[in-house]
Amino acid sequence: MHQEEKEGSSVRWFRRGMRDGIPISAGYFAVAFALGITAKQMGLSVLQSAVMSLTMLASAGEFAAITVIGGNAGLLVMAVTTVVVNMRYLLMSTALSQKIESRTGFAKRLMMSYCVTDEIFALAVTVKGKLDPMYNVGMAVVAAPGWTAGTALGAALGSILPTAAANALGVALYGMFLAVIIPPARKNLVIAAVVIISMLSSWLMSILPVLREISSGTRIIILTLLIASAAAILRPVKEEEGGQAS
Repeated sequence: MHQEEKEGSSVRWFRRGMRDGIPISAGYFAVAFALGITAKQMGLSVLQSAVMSLTMLASAGEFAAITVIGGNAGLLVMAVTTVVVNMRYLLMSTALSQKIESRTGFAKRLMMSYCVTDEIFALAVTVKGKLDPMYNVGMAVVAAPGWTAGTALGAALGSILPTAAANALGVALYGMFLAVIIPPARKNLVIAAVVIISMLSSWLMSILPVLREISSGTRIIILTLLIASAAAILRPVKEEEGGQAS
């Protein structure tokens, strides 16, 4: 009887996740369309673009990978760049692991690991009390197809759209990045300084002799490690400033 109640509870969590995943999917589709256009411009096929989105499910990570591909960088640079850019998901996963029951099985934990995105994480951490992994799975079941379909359509239709329209849609991707960094930068001067220093450093490395010969992917890795490490050492975040997951 207890097992049946537990299974019924998981089904309810899954349905709730699917419901909450609808607006996420709609937002993903619009941004992924712009990502698909960029992927096509960098030489990826529709199938390659779709598979990349389905397997990675990470906007910043995919954009970084596409940039590295466009720069003809090697596989090692591509892998390291993607890992570094997506490293924030490790922290998100660690936080979510504290919200699920300790007896949660490996299969559910594995499924939950695929379902960690910024938006899904944001909703999951607001759940009061313990979290059933099927809630995240439910959101991903709805959101992932929206992200994948948007990327595929962007790659397929981007080449036939008028140049002005394609460029306008491409701006949506940069708009998403601005939406991610501006709110915290306005609240925290340290974050604002890190953002400004990162942009200036990236620009300088792209124009200075010798440094500009380094591939874009390698530049991303170098700047991320140096600036993030310096910020962590000089202005570490105190534990009480981090807030609680629930």
